[in-house]
Parts: sequence; structure tokens; C-alpha cells
Amino acid sequence: MYNNRLLSTMRKLGGAAAVAVTALAMTPAAFAQEEKPYGPDPEQEIRGGVLTVGSLVEPPALDPFHQGADARIRVTTLIYQGLFYEGLSGPVPLLAKSYEVSDDGLSYTFSLREGVKFHTGQDMTAADVKYSYDYLRNPDNGSPGAGDLNTVASIDVVDDHTVVFNLEQPNASLPVTLGNKYGAVVPVGTFDDEGARAALNRKSVGTGPFKIATYETNSFLELTAFEDYWQEGLPYLDGITFLYMPNSAALLVALKNKRIDFARLGRPQDSEQLAGIDHLNVQRWASLGQKPLDLDSNYGPLKDVRVRQAIALAVDKEEILQAALGGYGKVIHTVPAGMEESWGVPVEELEFQTRDIERAKALMAEAGYADGVEMDLTTITGYDWMDPAAVTLREQLSEIGITLNIKRVDLGVWIDNFRNKNMGLTFNDWPTLPDPNMLFFRHFHKRPEGADFRNWNNDEASALLDAGRKTSDPAERKKIYAEFQKVLDRTVPTIMLFSADIVTVANERVRNLYQHPTGWYFGLAKTQLAQ
Repeated sequence: MYNNRLLSTMRKLGGAAAVAVTALAMTPAAFAQEEKPYGPDPEQEIRGGVLTVGSLVEPPALDPFHQGADARIRVTTLIYQGLFYEGLSGPVPLLAKSYEVSDDGLSYTFSLREGVKFHTGQDMTAADVKYSYDYLRNPDNGSPGAGDLNTVASIDVVDDHTVVFNLEQPNASLPVTLGNKYGAVVPVGTFDDEGARAALNRKSVGTGPFKIATYETNSFLELTAFEDYWQEGLPYLDGITFLYMPNSAALLVALKNKRIDFARLGRPQDSEQLAGIDHLNVQRWASLGQKPLDLDSNYGPLKDVRVRQAIALAVDKEEILQAALGGYGKVIHTVPAGMEESWGVPVEELEFQTRDIERAKALMAEAGYADGVEMDLTTITGYDWMDPAAVTLREQLSEIGITLNIKRVDLGVWIDNFRNKNMGLTFNDWPTLPDPNMLFFRHFHKRPEGADFRNWNNDEASALLDAGRKTSDPAERKKIYAEFQKVLDRTVPTIMLFSADIVTVANERVRNLYQHPTGWYFGLAKTQLAQ
């Protein structure tokens, strides 16, 4: 299923910079047996200490079922778990230890780990798995991930440690879908109480290596090690404290004066300000993320595909990348950088990925906007790359008669707009797993099967996404998703701009640091802190 190659480049700035490159080959295995959950094991055992993490973005809530913000997912991957870990070379067993698929692809039987406890103290059983995924897949419950499981017809409990997922149609991506970006395995009845969602900000009910101790909004989140965690020896830390910082300048100061131990930089180029500081290690990692410009097909002039096409032709992605990140990334077209080799379509086969101002002007005139038009562009507070990117985009679109009014909103407001399909013209910032169904289906399939956040409502694209989900043959899948990308290119519900390198900074006391290419903090489960 996966034959992609991701690069992780690590370097320490200052003096003579050493560069090491590691390739992670994607293999078509049912399980990525060579890959371990939460990253590589440490070379030596170092236990104890509380790691302090600086962050520019705060999760609007810690509910893994209903809150879609990437800022939430980064943190809750340490608190909640699904049946699988989001491996780079396929799904890795987590709460499931193995599975079997029926010959017709319509039945998956999962064997569950024994001895797994919830943060609440009780043992996990197959009944909890059924409850959790039944709740997640029910669209009435309002999870952004409900559509990921819309091929599931029913879930049956065989015994305490065996559960069967029955499908209405084959879904080649089911195992990787049963991770914990959305949803998790939680105790039966978790959401029975009216205030259950809000309660998840105060007390966690997951099976992960850390549990919630204290969450003070606009200030900090304290996690403490789960003493009954099922993976022997994990975690190494006693706890993790996330401190929410007002801006990048404050984050850099906190790193320099040792107030915080670790941070992922909002603007990778800020790492240059840390060169030569002996107690800091700067590392640069491969990314499965993308920073796009999203175009709501229900928003004013964007209802006309010619306006969307004109914007695509007017955008200079390299210039925006330089303004936003100083070149710490890679310009992309229709998939994130980490998926280009396996799933991407060559740019010469895509019509609206090369800048052409004259053609863009002609399209604007055809759409009735020869004399220009105004639009609002939304950016998100705390996503520092968006501010210079917005100014640069405003200059570029002015060349074809579009005047942009830049409006900054808090993440919670932006998430509400996104969930309510009222996006307008906006920057976005989100990672994926290295599977095209996970990248495309929820975001771009028409409703009700998908969420279609951008009001695209494209029948041809949705049919291709259906076909791609059903098909297990890698070569056939690649053809299907190539055709989908061509539809995406010519109808422009989104413009993928670039994948940013993930740059992390850690105090020299931090050991065995691993950063997952999604940008989520999986690796902190195995991170150590020298005393």
C-alpha cells in the first residue's frame, strides 16, 4: 500500500553543523512490524523529570471525538489511543495486536491486547471498542471523523478481546483509519452525561501513556505519567507541561533562558536566531503537513470556477514560501511533500499549477471582474507563517484586480467556521497520514459521506474517492487518485502551497527526541530528561 520515501534531516546549528539523513521506506505490509509505536527506543534508561514544552497554539478543547483542531491532535495522541498507531510504513498495532480480513474484504476481525487499563482504572474490553467506534461513526454525534468510518455497517463483540468490523463495501484504508486522530477507545458510556464533552478538559478517560492533571486555558496544560500504562517501561518522564506562549519572540526567549525544554517552531527560520547557543539542539524533520489556501465555493466571487482558477494562476508559491518560512520547506502541488513520490501527479500534467498572470486576468474578465473585486482573507492567530504569507498573497492577487482584506481570527472561531462550512477564502494548516484516502476523503468528498468543508460538491471527484477507497491494488489506486488530483487542479477548491519543514528546538538535557512527520507529539512518550 505504501511505497513512499520520507526523509528526516537532523542538524545542530552553530559551529560545524552536522547533517544526518535517514530514509524511511514505505512497504506494502499489513503491519509495519519494523516500526515501533511512538518512535525508536532510547539507548539507555533515564527516568523521571517533567518536560516543559512551549507552544504557540492552544487546543480549543481536549475532546478527541468532537474537536478537529490540529493543536488538539498534537497533544491528545499522548492521552488517547486507537486500535493502531499512525506508522509511516503502514498501520502499527497499538490496542489491536493483530487482525484478519475476510476474502471478500467485508469483515475485519481484530484481536485486542489484554491488560490494558483506562485512566479511570477499569480494564479495556471489546465492548469499549465497539462503543467508541460506534459513537465515532454515528453522524448524529457530530465528530469530524464520522465519515472515515461510513463504510462500517456494524461492529460485533465476539469475546472480551475480539471484535469484528462488518463493512458495507471494501475499505482499503480501514486499519490506518482506526488510529486516534479522531476518536479513541474510551469506556462504555463515556458520553452518556450531558457535560461529558466539557469534562474531558479536566479528566482524561483514555489508555495513553499520559493523563490530564491540570488544564488552565490561556496558560498551561499539565500531563502526568499514567502509572498503569500497558506498554512496559513507558513513559520515561514523570510528566509534561505545555506552556502557551503569546508569540514566536516569547518562545525564543523562553528557549534561550531555559524556561522551556522543547518547542516546535511556528516559523522554522527562527532557528537561525538560535545558532551558536550551546545548550540548544535544533533539529529539522520531514513533514506530512501542508499549508494551503482554501477556496469556499459558496463564497462570493469564488462561486465562479474561473475566479478560483485565476487565483491559482496568480499565486507564486515559491515567493510565499520564502516570505512565510524563509525557504524552510518545499513547494507542492496536489499532495504534501512526503507523498509526492508515491501518489503525486507530475506538475506538467496539471493545468493550474504554473503562474500565468495574463491568463489569470483573462479568466477574471470572463467572470465579469475585469474592473476588480474585493475579498476577505482569513488567517489564524498563533500561526505566525500566515501573516507574511497573507501580505505576499495580497500583493500577488492585486496584479489580477483582486483586493484582499486580511482578517485575523482566533483558532476557535476559525474551527467553527470550518465546521459550519463557512470558510470563505482562508489559509489552512493541516497534516495527513501517508494514505490518499486519509488525505482527501473527509475534506473533499461531498456530503453526507464526506465533510466537504469547502462546499465543492463535485460529483466526479466524489466518485473517484469512492473508487479509491474500495480498491486495494496499489497500481490501480494510484491511477484513481491521479485522476482525482487532476479534477482538484482544474476546479480549485484548494491551492496546496508548500510543506514546511518541522523544526524543533530542545534543551541539551532532552534525550531520545523523535518528531512524527504529522507534527503530532507521539515521540514524547519515549522522550527522556537528563537530571
